[in-house]
Amino acid sequence: MQYSQKPNQRYSRNVDQESHTRELIEYIALSLVDDPSQVVVNEYRSGGRANLELHVAREDMGRVIGKGGRIANAMRVLLRVAAAREGKQANLDVAEPK
Repeated sequence: MQYSQKPNQRYSRNVDQESHTRELIEYIALSLVDDPSQVVVNEYRSGGRANLELHVAREDMGRVIGKGGRIANAMRVLLRVAAAREGKQANLDVAEPK
């Protein structure tokens, strides 16, 4: 039996690439909402921490937050894991529509 000599891609990090945390949250939000044109993710950086602010249509707030905030909390967990893999910290805020 012969094993391949490929490096383990699962844990490889590419420090040259830009952070993908914003794209992750945008992808999840677009998958959840009925009106994808209203999805906006703003990213603010301070030090080593990224603060992401998610804006969706008023009608889609329930889909993004979920019952008891479960979906929003799951999105925060995924965001923190993705940021930790890049050696950073991140936080997600779901902004209330105006």
